[in-house]
Amino acid sequence: QVQLVESGGRLVQAGGSLRLSCAASGRTFSSYAMGWFRQAPGKEREFVAAISWSGTGPYYAYYADSVKGRFTISRDNAKNTVYLQMNSLKPEDRAVYYCAADSSWPFPLEWYGVDYWGKGTLVTVSS
Repeated sequence: QVQLVESGGRLVQAGGSLRLSCAASGRTFSSYAMGWFRQAPGKEREFVAAISWSGTGPYYAYYADSVKGRFTISRDNAKNTVYLQMNSLKPEDRAVYYCAADSSWPFPLEWYGVDYWGKGTLVTVSS
């Protein structure tokens, strides 16, 4: 089992920046690929970003087209933490952001394929 706890969500103005954190506990963090999903009101949970585990050599990351160039995912295995740096935020980025962990790579792009979830943190972007 892997337990995930997100933090950092808050209200921010459009154009602003925010960094989300996800603290992991349980089984070996470094052996899991990590990702972020988000869910806006009335919409399905969607993929945002993912980063590979350290066993594959250099870290690999990929992003949804809607956030590419604005968001950056990173991980600190010494702290068992994954981050999502969000810049140039837009009102359409408003959502509950969920941290996810999975034993496979490439990371699942659909929410139902993911092994472990956090409970989410709310990001609100005002226009």
